[in-house]
Amino acid sequence: MKTMIKISVGLVTATLLLTGCGSDGAKSSSSPAVAQQISEESLGLRKTDLYTEEGTVAEKTEYRTAQASTSTRIKRAFQDAPPMIPHDTNGMLPIKVGDNQCVTCHMPEMAPAMGATPIPVSHFTDFRPRGKIVNGMFVEAVDNYKNEVAIKEHTSLQGARFNCSACHAPQSEGNPLVENTFEPVFTSKDGAEKSSWSGSKLTEALDTVIGGPSYVTKDDLANKDSKAGTLEGAAH
Repeated sequence: MKTMIKISVGLVTATLLLTGCGSDGAKSSSSPAVAQQISEESLGLRKTDLYTEEGTVAEKTEYRTAQASTSTRIKRAFQDAPPMIPHDTNGMLPIKVGDNQCVTCHMPEMAPAMGATPIPVSHFTDFRPRGKIVNGMFVEAVDNYKNEVAIKEHTSLQGARFNCSACHAPQSEGNPLVENTFEPVFTSKDGAEKSSWSGSKLTEALDTVIGGPSYVTKDDLANKDSKAGTLEGAAH
């Protein structure tokens, strides 16, 4: 009986002690008031309701309306960047096989008189090796392991460059939500107005001969005729 009384008193004492510690701990760890919630609209650039398009209007942008030969040339965004179209393109796009109005003013023989940017020599250069079929087998036109290249200048605009609007686009003016702080560093003094990709630059970094700034190793040459990885040489 005495043992039971001692156990009971001990349990009551422990309970009181734990309750007191819990109360003190709760008071000391009390957190400050919750800060005001941030709305979804304030997290991004869009300040309208994210769950509906009603009342959401995109920023208006204006394309240049100056006619060709009367517009002001736009500086290039970086060295050798495709120049932007500074004039109205209404009625000029899309470019078709039998209708490319860009060449009317931009061909080198016409550009100076029209005040237009002449098409550079790179657009008259064919960089595509012309392989052929011999006895049902495809034969490459060049041997890359011998540093052979297939680059030939022509007097006509090359087909790979015929679709001008693939690289050149009209410049629009608007109020961007994020300011563009990019500042180009041109490698040529007239890089903002003129392409430098001509002459020796057309073949720059194509030297792959052993002994030079090579990307072809002796192991590559030793294994150039290996069938590993081909359908004939695959082991799986």
